[in-house]
Amino acid sequence: MTDTIFITGVVIHARHGVMEHETEVGQRFVIDLELYTDLAESSRTDRLADTVSYSNVVTTATAAFRGANYKLLERAAGAVADAILAAFPRIRAVKVTVHKPHAPIAAIFEDVGVVLTRSRHPLQNG
Repeated sequence: MTDTIFITGVVIHARHGVMEHETEVGQRFVIDLELYTDLAESSRTDRLADTVSYSNVVTTATAAFRGANYKLLERAAGAVADAILAAFPRIRAVKVTVHKPHAPIAAIFEDVGVVLTRSRHPLQNG
């Protein structure tokens, strides 16, 4: 069984994008995380040591997202996923959603972004 910890709406100012003004001025991004792990032990013990610290996950995700200026959201999301899997061995897989609500698109739109899922072990066929 896989349980889920979710953290939604983490707002981060960063300088990702292909347009020059995006890398100079930056803009607001919003990150949602789903962390797939086994919460059986912590649901019985009520001990932080038996789960994943939400605060530490947000700190890790924010540092990875701001760690470099990426052209693509795909790369920024990948950096977040890689950092979380590297830092938290209890997490089996992570789903990272990056919203770029102010993307330079010549249209009226509500949101644009990417959703990326990475697991510690590749999924098996069959």
